[in-house]
Parts: sequence; C-alpha cells; structure tokens
Amino acid sequence: MGETDDGERADARERVHGHGKASGHGKVSGLGQASGHGQAGGREQAVWTRTTLGRSGAPLDLLTARFDRHRYAPHAHAEFTIGVCVGGSEIIDYRGGRIQPGPGSIVVLAPGEAHTGAPAASDGYAYRALYAETSLLTEGTWSVPHFREPVLDDPELAEALRIAHTELSICPDPLETESRVPWLLTALARRHSSARPVCDTIPGAGRLAEAVRDRLADELLSPPSLSDLAADLGLSRYQLLRAFRTSMGMPPYAWLAQHRVNRARCLLEKGHRPADAAALVGFADQAHLTRWFRRVLGVTPAAYRNSVQDSRR
Repeated sequence: MGETDDGERADARERVHGHGKASGHGKVSGLGQASGHGQAGGREQAVWTRTTLGRSGAPLDLLTARFDRHRYAPHAHAEFTIGVCVGGSEIIDYRGGRIQPGPGSIVVLAPGEAHTGAPAASDGYAYRALYAETSLLTEGTWSVPHFREPVLDDPELAEALRIAHTELSICPDPLETESRVPWLLTALARRHSSARPVCDTIPGAGRLAEAVRDRLADELLSPPSLSDLAADLGLSRYQLLRAFRTSMGMPPYAWLAQHRVNRARCLLEKGHRPADAAALVGFADQAHLTRWFRRVLGVTPAAYRNSVQDSRR
C-alpha cells in the first residue's frame, strides 16, 4: 500500500522527549504520569509536545521517554497508546501477561486497558509514543481495530512512526500532523488489526487533488484543515490523503512546504532576509524554512541569498 512512505526521511535530529499526557501547546518538561524513582544521573528525562490535527483541530500528544530505573504504576489511557522502542528493553504488564518490546518494536495498547512499564535491564529503555483517539485508526477501515498482539514487528512502519514523531516534536505543524499521523495509523490498523480495509479507489482523484492543491496555495499562510477540505469534497480525510498522494506523489503538507520554498526563494532573490521570508510564506520560523529549503534545493536560505547577491556584483 505504501502507507509509510512520507518522502521526508532526511535530517531528523534525534532528541530525548518524555512520557505522560500533555496539557498545553508546545514542549513541556517533566515526568508526566510517571511515579516512582526520579531522575538518576541525568539520564531519566521526560519532555513532550502537543500538536493539533489541522488548524483548530483535535490535540495530539507526542511522547518519548528515557528511563533507567523508573517504574510506572498500573494505569490506563482513554486513547490508543502507540509507541516505538528506540533503545534498551522494557517490561510491560498488560492483559494478564507480560510483554517485552525491544528496539524497533511497535507497541499498541488499547484504550482503557491497564498496563505498567519498567526497564528490563540495568541499561534502561527509551521510546517514542503518541496517544491517538480511536477515530484516527478507523479512517481507512470498516470497524474499530482490534490488535490481538500488542507488540508488532514491522520495521518499515516503526521507522516511519519514529521519524514522524521526531519531526513533529521539533516543529508541531498542524497540517503536517494531519497529513502524516492519520496515514500512518491507518497503515497500522490495516496491516496488524482485525479491521477490514476500505476500498482505495477514489474516482476523479486527479481532479480532487488539484482542488486541494489550489486551496492550499491560496491559503498558504493559514491553510485549511484536511478534515474541512475533505468534507467540502464529500470525502473522508483518508480518501483525500489517498487521492492527493496518488496524484501528486507526496502528502499535502510536503506539497505546501515545497510551494512555500519556491515563494521564499523569490523573496530571497529580492533581498529579503531568511527570517522575514519564512514569515511571509507561512513557515513557523527560520529553522522551519531552512529545514525545507535544504531538502528541496540542497542549500540553506542564507547561502542561497548570498550566492544570488554575489552573482549580481
């Protein structure tokens, strides 16, 4: 199906984030819901980020942990807990048994199901996780998914989830979140749950994708949510994503980022500073512009601006 190919796997910087539930936008330090041992030698850390699924959309908490000794008390979440182990090994008591995910494993814990968490060895464990409303896993299926096995071996999907989590933690862009997370969670449900997938054929996909592209270009400073665009076109959000990716070869946020880069390039050629150009085309800040400018053109905005100015002397 190709659900995990987001087209952006470059330069995601590894960071250590946290575990727990966010209660506001941006990044927050702390141990969240953790209880038990505190910080040990500075190696136990918890920082998490809250993003939204589209402009004014539902919140989504992104979580990562690095613990040497910490043990979670039994607890449950209202959402699906989806994690990727990125180091060490963890022991989780779940559904009357004990599971032990290792690096590269995906862990799926169902809403309302009690579980714990503790290191399996003295070197601790590290993971990234997100809490997803059930509806995020049903956009490409006919029913609510049931995961018979809580630990999944799917290296491609695990890596895609890890990269998306890392990049959205660095810059929690609403359109990017809405383009990536539902797509990856649909892949998770379709590959590994009991739910039957919906049909992937979208009549008039090219025309629909062009309509979405035009709206994004017209509203690049504050793009509409994919949910709103899908409703206007009589589609589900997953159908919109499928139509756009099939026709444009990339998800909506990636197309808009490249469109913004091209607009910023013109501004840089006219002498605008990178920070000003970033704001004028809708990037969150200069770092956001730089990340995408390098991906699309291979150089930083500052280097591009300097080279253009030098050629005119």
